[in-house]
Amino acid sequence: MEFKDHVCELLNTVDVCQVFFDITVNFDLTKNYLDLIITYTTLMILLSRIEERKAIIGLYNYAHEMTHGASDREYPRLGQMIVDYENPLKKMMEEFVPHSKSLSDALISLQMVYPRRNLSADQWRNAQLLSLISAPSTMLNPAQSDTMPCEYLSLDAMEKWIIFGFILCHGILNTDATALNLWKLALQSSSCLSLFRDEVFHIHKAAEDLFVNIRGYNKRINDIRECKEAAVSHAGSMHRERRKFLRSALKELATVLSDQPGLLGPKALFVFMALSFARDEIIWLLRHADNMPKKSADDFIDKHIAELIFYMEELRAHVRKYGPVMQRYYVQYLSGFDAVVLNELVQNLSVCPEDESIIMSSFVNTMTSLSVKQVEDGEVFDFRGMRLDWFRLQAYTSVSKASLGLADHRELGKMMNTIIFHTKMVDSLVEMLVETSDLSIFCFYSRAFEKMFQQCLELPSQSRYSIAFPLLCTHFMSCTHELCPEERHHIGDRSLSLCNMFLDEMAKQARNLITDICTEQCTLSDQLLPKHCAKTISQAVNKKSKKQTGKKGEPEREKPGVESMRKNRLVVTNLDKLHTALSELCFSINYVPNMVVWEHTFTPREYLTSHLEIRFTKSIVGMTMYNQATQEIAKPSELLTSVRAYMTVLQSIENYVQIDITRVFNNVLLQQTQHLDSHGEPTITSLYTNWYLETLLRQVSNGHIAYFPAMKAFVNLPTENELTFNAEEYSDISEMRSLSELLGPYGMKFLSESLMWHISSQVAELKKLVVENVDVLTQMRTSFDKPDQMAALFKRLSSVDSVLKRMTIIGVILSFRSLAQEALRDVLSYHIPFLVSSIEDFKDHIPRETDMKVAMNVYELSSAAGLPCEIDPALVVALSSQKSENISPEEEYKIACLLMVFVAVSLPTLASNVMSQYSPAIEGHCNNIHCLAKAINQIAAALFTIHKGSIEDRLKEFLALASSSLLKIGQETDKTTTRNRESVYLLLDMIVQESPFLTMDLLESCFPYVLLRNAYHAVYKQSVTSSA
Repeated sequence: MEFKDHVCELLNTVDVCQVFFDITVNFDLTKNYLDLIITYTTLMILLSRIEERKAIIGLYNYAHEMTHGASDREYPRLGQMIVDYENPLKKMMEEFVPHSKSLSDALISLQMVYPRRNLSADQWRNAQLLSLISAPSTMLNPAQSDTMPCEYLSLDAMEKWIIFGFILCHGILNTDATALNLWKLALQSSSCLSLFRDEVFHIHKAAEDLFVNIRGYNKRINDIRECKEAAVSHAGSMHRERRKFLRSALKELATVLSDQPGLLGPKALFVFMALSFARDEIIWLLRHADNMPKKSADDFIDKHIAELIFYMEELRAHVRKYGPVMQRYYVQYLSGFDAVVLNELVQNLSVCPEDESIIMSSFVNTMTSLSVKQVEDGEVFDFRGMRLDWFRLQAYTSVSKASLGLADHRELGKMMNTIIFHTKMVDSLVEMLVETSDLSIFCFYSRAFEKMFQQCLELPSQSRYSIAFPLLCTHFMSCTHELCPEERHHIGDRSLSLCNMFLDEMAKQARNLITDICTEQCTLSDQLLPKHCAKTISQAVNKKSKKQTGKKGEPEREKPGVESMRKNRLVVTNLDKLHTALSELCFSINYVPNMVVWEHTFTPREYLTSHLEIRFTKSIVGMTMYNQATQEIAKPSELLTSVRAYMTVLQSIENYVQIDITRVFNNVLLQQTQHLDSHGEPTITSLYTNWYLETLLRQVSNGHIAYFPAMKAFVNLPTENELTFNAEEYSDISEMRSLSELLGPYGMKFLSESLMWHISSQVAELKKLVVENVDVLTQMRTSFDKPDQMAALFKRLSSVDSVLKRMTIIGVILSFRSLAQEALRDVLSYHIPFLVSSIEDFKDHIPRETDMKVAMNVYELSSAAGLPCEIDPALVVALSSQKSENISPEEEYKIACLLMVFVAVSLPTLASNVMSQYSPAIEGHCNNIHCLAKAINQIAAALFTIHKGSIEDRLKEFLALASSSLLKIGQETDKTTTRNRESVYLLLDMIVQESPFLTMDLLESCFPYVLLRNAYHAVYKQSVTSSA
């Protein structure tokens, strides 16, 4: 009510004073007058659209009564106003009859401005509008106009003024041809106007409904119908062509200014005109897309809108970046030219009252005092006072009885309008950007906004402009108002969520493109794997031997590299398309390092980095092709090839976007060396560790696979049930090196720890067997030189086969670990040779008298680098965790000693096993008993390190027991029990060869070397005989 009263009072005052209005002269006064009327009209229309308005004011009055004990004294008037303004425009048409003269004068002054702004794209093109390079000779001349502020005046605002203004003072349409032309032109340009945010007003229907009840307005009604038809038929295509022109014009302008930012000084007007024109076209499309009766839907779907918004953002960025350049230019312009011209104009005024003279003089003095040094010193300029004085002066000089009438001194008004524009270039650049290019209205068209973004991403040529959408989210806070602070959080949250969603979608799109490229590259890398050359070699061999294989018509297999041979430049492969799409999208992601939305900083590149990390992690695990049901897994060498191909593609991303791919590699690949990644998902380390333990080594225990020392690999044995995999293809030296490359030292350490856990569980079982036979073993330990007693005691032993089997399993696991360690050493020697050689020096030069704790630290370091150690630190750690609380250290030590006795006295039983035959070709036994050598040495070293015993003494004791037991079978006559006696004899040689603590001299003292020599001779002879 108060607002309505103040508006009515002000409008009456304007009429009484007979104020002169001309947008080209007293711009601020006329603009604010028209804005006031439109605000008032809009408010009344919006009020009439609230369905429950009567109930709301009733509730308000009831609440007022309860709070203050009496109803609001303005309530009757408010209620009456609600009733009167049921049809607001009809009521206001009556209300504005006294104001028609002032309003129509103000509107008719648009005759020079509005038609010039509302031209077709062809007219703009012919005039080379906004082009800096169309006339190179005038490129440095300042862009001038008699109506500077009108040049970037919003077309949307002018159409509101004309439509609502002429509805309120409709009488002038019958008497003034200029008014009628403006009215028709506005009606033909749009179908609806924006009242407030996404609330629209359908102009043709509303105007027709208002005029239909006025006598003699048939002609006006026909005009409205004709204009509506024209708007429906031609407005869409006209605005589409305008947007098309503006895309190229803004691109040219942005390109020239980025190369020569100094032109922002003289051509600042062009920049703000371009921004204003583009903003008007975008808002028009947004408003009409859902509210236009669509004859041609294509005119209201603009898939290239992102490009136009992008160039707007680029111009805005130039203005913000080179603000000091513009300040410097206009400070000199104001002090060196504008002040002089204004001073002359003032001097030449025939009449100049004292008050006006004082204001004019202050203008001149303010401008004259400006200097470039103020800009260089970073001084903050503020010309708001000067602009407010000019507004006041417009009011003083526009009334009918003013001594100095602005209507008679138009040059003064035009000059001052130009000066005001120049002052804004110095102190109000940010406000000017908001005035001419604010697109915060997108906040209220979320669905349309998101649809435009999706269309932009779907069109490869437009994806480079997709960054425009997150940048638009920075505008949203400018649509908030201090009178409605509670709205800030809602709009702020919307801006954050939209910005986050856009950047996330862009990063996802880029990630998907990169993944597709990686897939293609992995396929190409796969073609280069050695396994694919078998067919080529086979064909070459057959050709040499002149064998004809296969069908004659069989096509020749394409060789790797064929895809790079181009016969025609126009042929575009899928990979080309992916790279093009990726480069376009990456341009967008890389366009700005960061953006601030509602005091939150967004970094587009970080979105891409995080998505790449997640996808790279999933891809690496996915490329292992691990199938839990069938226990299938990719060979480490093939996985390594794929990972390297993937990494090569990811490294190439640095050519498009300034991101640190090394950081991605470090984050992802280091996580893959752990048991679980940061999301708690299994890694390649856990998958391969699990596969080698549960699949490969389990099949070794089942007798389907043997370890061949000669080949340094595990090999499948011929069995009834063929295995689904070839063990050699997963355990040879090249595969183990690939595994070491993939898992790294951390992953290999985890693999070792898992292997040691299995060994410790076997040792625990062995200790239980020792405890069962403790008395017998104690006697045997001291009776090894009494054959008869030993034979009797041996018969009392239980679980002899179980002991040997468990020791063999331990030996197999340790053999696999030695392969893994050797591969790790080879890999690290290649990558960090100097560090590895330093570690080797540490290990090789530990003095014998060194404290065991210190020695173990060095061994641990050496073991982590893949170096073999006398005492395995991982095994020591695993076995030391087994100490039982109920058993004393002395008892533990005794059990460890008796375990070695048990193994030593059990060795002869191996001779009766058919599979215990030694094979010179593989340098081992098919039942893996050759692995016992490693098991005995490693277990003894670990156990007696834990129990602080003498490893050498215990191994000497073992050798004495073992040799006496084996010598005994030399006297046996039963061929069954001695069938592989010579093969078992060789175990003693292997144990000594493997041990860093035993010597051949020591063996000679226990077991005659002649027997070993004869044994080797016998097994080699037997091998030749069997192979023949």
